[in-house]
Amino acid sequence: MMEQSDEIVIPLSPKKSLLMIFGATVFVGLGIFFMVSPSTFVEQASPITVFIVGLVSVLFSGLGIIVMFRKLFSENAAMGLIINEQGIINNSDASWTGLVLWSDIQQIQVGNIEGNKFLLIILKNPQDYIAKVASPLARKGMEMNYRYVGTPISISSNTLQISFKKLYQLIMDRFEAHLKSVEGDKYVPIVRDYF
Repeated sequence: MMEQSDEIVIPLSPKKSLLMIFGATVFVGLGIFFMVSPSTFVEQASPITVFIVGLVSVLFSGLGIIVMFRKLFSENAAMGLIINEQGIINNSDASWTGLVLWSDIQQIQVGNIEGNKFLLIILKNPQDYIAKVASPLARKGMEMNYRYVGTPISISSNTLQISFKKLYQLIMDRFEAHLKSVEGDKYVPIVRDYF
């Protein structure tokens, strides 16, 4: 983690990223096996269902591999996540939205799916951020996020060189500093019941 003046830069973790690429590669292999030999699994499901599951696995896991390789070897790999006075720039996932302004953030929550913790950045104007994304596939992913978890933007420490606890503390500290500067004497501290 690098701190320059009032900016914190958290680089991507090559080790974590390579582990995710390995996991996605396993899913691609399983997906290919399901597609090539769906009859092996006929007792559990129909061959067509097994083939479709294999195809979906290959497509999504393959896309994940491509995205992770591009992120890992891009010039922005050293800047996986940037936290500054204006907001957050998340370069660690496929849905790059640019700067998320503190003033656009309504609330920050902790999400947890099967042991994977992530920050849910609840926005005042989620549709504006979805519209900013150039990639139709990334935009669709953000729309699904918005529909299922209430926000298009989430931040995980899975590919960053930081623990989730430290990431949570850094972002919450900056968010609270913003709220204090805007609300002044009316500011009511956020209850941090996560840690």
